[in-house]
Amino acid sequence: MLALERRARILSRLTGAGNVLVSELSREYGVTEETIRRDLDRLEREGFAKRTYGGALRVGGAQAELPYQIRRQTFVQSKRAMAELIAERIPDGESVALDASTSALFVSRALASRRRLSLVTNSMEILTELSGKADWTIIATGGTLNGSALSFAGPQAERAIGEFHVRLAVMSCKGLDARTGFTDTNESDASVKRAFIACAERTAFLVDSSKFGRSAFSRIAGLEGAAWIVTDAAPPEPWPGLLREKGIELIMPER
Repeated sequence: MLALERRARILSRLTGAGNVLVSELSREYGVTEETIRRDLDRLEREGFAKRTYGGALRVGGAQAELPYQIRRQTFVQSKRAMAELIAERIPDGESVALDASTSALFVSRALASRRRLSLVTNSMEILTELSGKADWTIIATGGTLNGSALSFAGPQAERAIGEFHVRLAVMSCKGLDARTGFTDTNESDASVKRAFIACAERTAFLVDSSKFGRSAFSRIAGLEGAAWIVTDAAPPEPWPGLLREKGIELIMPER
């Protein structure tokens, strides 16, 4: 594992749990405690952590959003696997909406071989990624720019999304809980995702296995908001049975 990816994973763990221990991280990643201390020192210099004796504490509160460039380097294999699974279900000529998550960026890459897709997105990164697709119809939502997330949000973006009808919306979330449903870290992103759900015939949520049973600050939708949940590994009980009861298809890699 590269040092950048290790630090990204440590930061993700720190954001979720609030604190980390050097000894635990050393065992988990198979590196020396001194290596972990250097990672934490760097995260502290970058303003993401506060060093403590034997570990570090989160900076920025429980709902702090990881920087986009960090998120893009985290759980790459899982995101690529989920992207390929959903891309298999998107044929040529389909109409699709993609949110501005890093998971959706991997979906855009997995769709690169498709022809004549119609795509709506609020992601600057996806627009750049697909700029050479001459046979696609690619529509940017516009709206208020969030430079740190490379995304557009706000009322203008939501109104633009409402002007379209797509067969499938694909998006990610920060948590999936049986009671609160799909959640995100801030209301502006959650509101844009609700607009995508409203304009789509069906919605696929990309939910890696670490997000089951977790809740973030802003509610996107209840479980009924999804037709498909795509994940990288079988979720724990009682999730498979619960999703079947709700009529949601669980898509995951074959064993």
